This record gives sequence, C-alpha cells and structure tokens, in this order.
Amino acid sequence: NTPIKHNSMKTLDEKIVDSSLIRRKTIIAFSSFFIFILACVLGWKWLQSRPKEAGALQPLRGVLNFNEKLFTGLISNNHLAKTYPLSAAAPQVRRNGDEGMSDGFDPAAWKLQLVRNPGDTLYIGIDEIKALPKTDIVFDFKCIEGWSQVTHWAGVRFSDFVKKYGLDAQSQLKYVGMHTPDNAYYVGIDTKSILHPQTILCYEMNGQPLPMNQGAPLRLIIPVKYGVKHIKRIGTIYFSNQRPPDYWYERGYDYFGGL
Repeated sequence: NTPIKHNSMKTLDEKIVDSSLIRRKTIIAFSSFFIFILACVLGWKWLQSRPKEAGALQPLRGVLNFNEKLFTGLISNNHLAKTYPLSAAAPQVRRNGDEGMSDGFDPAAWKLQLVRNPGDTLYIGIDEIKALPKTDIVFDFKCIEGWSQVTHWAGVRFSDFVKKYGLDAQSQLKYVGMHTPDNAYYVGIDTKSILHPQTILCYEMNGQPLPMNQGAPLRLIIPVKYGVKHIKRIGTIYFSNQRPPDYWYERGYDYFGGL
C-alpha cells in the first residue's frame, strides 16, 4: 500500500502548488491591468496638458512631422498610384468640401496667377493650359474621411507645365503653394510630389469640362496624396523653400498628406 499512499500525497501536493500558482498569476495579471489603466489615464492627462502647434497637440505634431520627413524621402517617380481601366470610373463623382468655392466667381474672367518670383507674375488662361499635352488618369481617389472612389480626370502634367513656363529654378525649391481666387482655401505641397508624373492640373472629368462644383476651370489632381491636397479652383501658384500655409494643417492634420 505504500506506493499508492505516496502517489496520493504527491497528487495532493501538486494540486496545492497549482492552486497557489494560479492565485499568484491572477494577482499579477490584475495588478498589471490596473497599472496599465493608471498609466493610460496619466498619459492622457499629460498629453492634454501640452500646448498646441498648428492645431495639434505638440507631441502629436512632432510625430506627424517625423512621418513627413520619413515619407518625403520615399517619394519617387517609380512610386505610382494604381490606375484602372476607363470602364471602372464612377459616372457620378463624389464631391467633398466647398472651402474656397465662394459665390460670385466668374470662370470666364479667370486667369491662373503663376508667381515665378516676387514681382514677376504670369496670368495664364485656360486655353493656354489646354494647349499643352493632355494626360488622362483613372485612379482611386481617397479621402481622409475614409471613403474612396475610382474616378477619371484629365489635364496637363504639372511637370510639363513647369517645362512650358521655364520654372526649372523654381522647381528646385522645396515646396509649391496654391490657393483659391478668394484665398479661402490653400495648400502647401512638397515639390517631389507636385512633380510626380501622375500629378496634373486638371480641367476635365469623365471626358467633359470640369464642373463648377468640382473646381472649374482648373483644379489639382495628385494621386499620391489624400483628397485634402487636391485643391479645387486654383487661383495662384507659387514656389518657396519655406512651408506655404496649408488649410488643414492649420486645423491639426498632417502637412504631407501622402498615401
């Protein structure tokens, strides 16, 4: 009987050890959970106490600026947005945002103001832009609100526009700024992205002249960026080594806006 009794005691000892281990692990787990919650609460309070920079809390803005530096370095002419057959384009194009689309605008009187240098501004009509080589693109337009839509656009490559108007020196600067005729909407874009082969100054949608509510007579289509950078109704274009003002950046969003 001795072996049997020994085995029984061993089994009892094992059960006691297992029960103690479970209790200890449970205490550790709950303690870790409460420490984690406390750290989250304290971290959130600390974050909310930080000052704001360009509409975003300073630590968040720091992260966004770091991302911009990182991803700007990855932009190249080989980094292409996926394109689709014409048959995939939506017949009804979604419109989002009407900042800069003020009433009383007369497209017949519109001229694009191209600021080559301070005091040196060209005034360019839409027919002059349409005379340049035309480029079509069908791509998935993406909005920061979470929706996307395959759409068809046409216009002149920004890089061709630069060549036409002798902007080689200007294109060596870091940024391009654009704003609407009423100055109510404005964007700043890194030069690498604006010279990307898929970026166009757009005057057609679905094979027809650009509608007024989509930014006629001229808007930007830049497939490597989210929709906030696709400024409608361009009034002025200029170049700078300093970040131009950007409407949504000032409201706490990412300046780069890249995909």
